[in-house]
Amino acid sequence: MAGESGEAPSRADELGRLVPLFALAVAVVAVVVDPSSAADVALVVVPVAAFGVWAYVPRVRLVLVSIAVVVAVVAAQRSGRLEPLMFELTLLAFVVGRWSKSLTTAVALGLLTAAGPVAVSVIQDPSEINVAIWILAVAFPWAIARALARQAQLAAQLDATRRELAQQALLSERRRIARDVHDFVGHGLAAVMLQVTSARHVLRRDPAAAEEALRSAEEVGRRSMQELRRTVSLLRSDEETGVPPPIPSALEIPALVDHARTGGLSVELRTRGDLSRISPGVGVALYRIAQEALANATRHAPRARTELAVELADGRVSLVAETRGPTTGVKAPEREQMGYGLIGMRERATALGGEFTAGPTPDGWRTSCRLPLEAVAE
Repeated sequence: MAGESGEAPSRADELGRLVPLFALAVAVVAVVVDPSSAADVALVVVPVAAFGVWAYVPRVRLVLVSIAVVVAVVAAQRSGRLEPLMFELTLLAFVVGRWSKSLTTAVALGLLTAAGPVAVSVIQDPSEINVAIWILAVAFPWAIARALARQAQLAAQLDATRRELAQQALLSERRRIARDVHDFVGHGLAAVMLQVTSARHVLRRDPAAAEEALRSAEEVGRRSMQELRRTVSLLRSDEETGVPPPIPSALEIPALVDHARTGGLSVELRTRGDLSRISPGVGVALYRIAQEALANATRHAPRARTELAVELADGRVSLVAETRGPTTGVKAPEREQMGYGLIGMRERATALGGEFTAGPTPDGWRTSCRLPLEAVAE
């Protein structure tokens, strides 16, 4: 609607476009109930025209409309007739209260409108209107209009906040999907490619070793497919699946270590505390961080020795994966993939209110995180 900038009301706000009709109705009632001279009747047309211009002509300043309405109404009252025309001031009070974009403008124009009855009492001799009643008739619709304007403002802010939250939820979901795809597809393909490469290197001179490598690749691929199916199930809603799909937990970390050991990684697991005390949400994050740490060790330090330690103490669980030994050179695509893995691990830890660090050591690489046993978001 029209505001400080004087823009005409939007097509969505039909109430503003009805204002000229209300103004016309007031003018007709004033002329019929309390006839006056032709000059005064001509003044009756001014408020109707002013409201019509404001409602349908772009870039008309509301302050000019207010001045035109107040001056016309006050001038028409000099003879003591056409008192019903004072309702144009009541309508003006509602308009400036509802469609002024700032409180300062609404107050200033509201005071200008309220000054109308005072001016009428001054120019009439003797005064034939009750000034207090007409000021109240101006103040009351102005207050209602300001309440409606505030409600509309809050509704717009709420809608903007809702859109922002929806966008943040979408981005969060995309990051979660990216982490899961990286964990399942990336790790699985990397392990399969490692075994296939080993088989190709020994195919001619050691067929048995090549067959064993291919069998290991087949097993890794089968596990990856199972994990991928589980992820797809997690991405579906409960309404579509009927039964919530199983999710990995901290209790599966020993099996994860066994799979890595079967794939050729020299890894040792040390646990302290009851892993069943870890809540499901934290267990998923812990499992994924351990999975990524072992996958990085398999890709970049297959001949090194890796120690994975999980410890529960003081209401928190810590995971430390430390690799000691020779590491292979990291190519640019692998470095980018490794960067994504570190980002995913850090996001999982920080989302649960935990801590995460990863970096090189004098003789290898160390990854560690500390998470609460119970996630705040759960």
